[in-house]
Amino acid sequence: MSGADYHGHKGYSRLEIDRSGQAEAFDAIGDRYDEAFPHKEGQLQSGQWMVDALPAGARVLDVGSGTGLPTARQLSDAGHEVIGIDISPVMLKLARENVPGASFHLVDIAQLQSGAPYGPGGPRDLGRFDGASAFFSLLMLPRAEIPHALRTLYGMLKPQGLLVLSMVEADVDDFAIPFLGNSIRVSGYLRDELHQVVHDAGFDVAKEESHAYAPASTDVPPELQLFLHCRRRA
Repeated sequence: MSGADYHGHKGYSRLEIDRSGQAEAFDAIGDRYDEAFPHKEGQLQSGQWMVDALPAGARVLDVGSGTGLPTARQLSDAGHEVIGIDISPVMLKLARENVPGASFHLVDIAQLQSGAPYGPGGPRDLGRFDGASAFFSLLMLPRAEIPHALRTLYGMLKPQGLLVLSMVEADVDDFAIPFLGNSIRVSGYLRDELHQVVHDAGFDVAKEESHAYAPASTDVPPELQLFLHCRRRA
C-alpha cells in the first residue's frame, strides 16, 4: 500500500504509510513464520479470554491476521464471525486455507479510519465489531502511527467492545531488525508507556499478562511479550 493511497487521511503520514517493504518481507517468510514461532501460549490464553468474554456469535476483527493461526482459527472454532486483515497477500492465502470459516481482506489499518475505504462510512465499510485482536501487528508501525491505529480500532468497535493487544516490551521506534532472513521495522514501548497510550486511545486495561519468549529461529532474539486485555470505555 503506498502512502499516496491515504493522502488526506488524518493521522497517517504519506511517507510512513508506505509499508510495501513490510508486506514483501512477510510474503517471503510465508508459513516459516509459524515454524519460527511454534509456542504461542500467551496468544492462545488471550484469545481464550476474548472467546469467553464475547457474546455468542460475535463479530471479531483480527488485525494482522497472518496465517490465521492460532487466533482466527481459535475465534472461528468458538462460533464467532471473524474478519481478518493483513497487508501480505501470501499470508492471506495461507489464512484462507487454514481458516475457511473466516473472511480475510488485503487491508492496511489506515484503510479502517472513518471515511476511508473499509472504515465507517467508506465504500467497503466492514461494519462494527464486538471485539478486535491485534497480536504483534501494531508493533510493525512507527510509534507516531500507533495512537492513530488504536483510535481507528476504537472507532470500529461497538461501545464496551473488547480489544486484545500484544506488543514486545522494548523502547524502540521504527527500528530495523533481521527477521527470518529478511528485514522488518518494529516499534515498542516499556509497559507503563504502553498502558498510557492505550488509555489515551479510549480503552481501559482489564488485565495484563507477560511472557518471556524465545523463538525457534536463531536470528530472532528472545523477547518479553506483553498482552493487554482491554475494553472500550464508551
